[in-house]
Amino acid sequence: MLQFSGDAPASGLLFIMSRVLTPKSREERPSRADLIAAKGVTIPDIIGSHLQVLFCGINPGLYSAAMGHHFARPGNRFWPTLHRAGFTDRRLTPAEERTLLDFQCGITNLVSRSTATAAELTVAELSDGRRRLTAKLRRYAPRYLAVLGIDAYRTAFARPKAIFGKQPERVGDTIVWVLPNPSGINAHYQPADLARLFRLLRDEMILPTVGSKVIRRVHAPKSNH
Repeated sequence: MLQFSGDAPASGLLFIMSRVLTPKSREERPSRADLIAAKGVTIPDIIGSHLQVLFCGINPGLYSAAMGHHFARPGNRFWPTLHRAGFTDRRLTPAEERTLLDFQCGITNLVSRSTATAAELTVAELSDGRRRLTAKLRRYAPRYLAVLGIDAYRTAFARPKAIFGKQPERVGDTIVWVLPNPSGINAHYQPADLARLFRLLRDEMILPTVGSKVIRRVHAPKSNH
């Protein structure tokens, strides 16, 4: 569960949030010095128009920030879960993150700056992150937003009783879902659990099984009952 240290002003983060490191190759592994240098670094969004779903992490970890790719730590289950749930036709690597756009999926974060753990984030940062996320949603208008982390969602969106799944409110025309954090340290959810919950979102989107890179929206046949 996330623990927050209390409110803190968002000012003073502007310089930190502008730092972006050059992505490393798949074969490289960040050194301890790389991880230290990665604190406060941001990773550019994978985003564009006409997305079916925009996945929203809490914030980058130091390993991902050092690698320059989203969900890059080897133990993170995000990429295999996307494949198992049917969002992609194969398991992508973090270095292939921009290929997600071919599947009409994208990635952003509630808070841009990287930290060793999400517990370092303040309530104020998460609330500010919601406002920035709302602006992105209004600009790019993805069909769905999937927030990856129930505690962060409850705090950022001031919904203390929110549960996993589809949320009652929308942001503009964007439907909001909450899914578990795919981090490897989230022991409450095993790979099969994650795939099942992510697949519920995909099934609601009424998408065909992925056989090509472009996912087309289809409509369920009308029922006579």
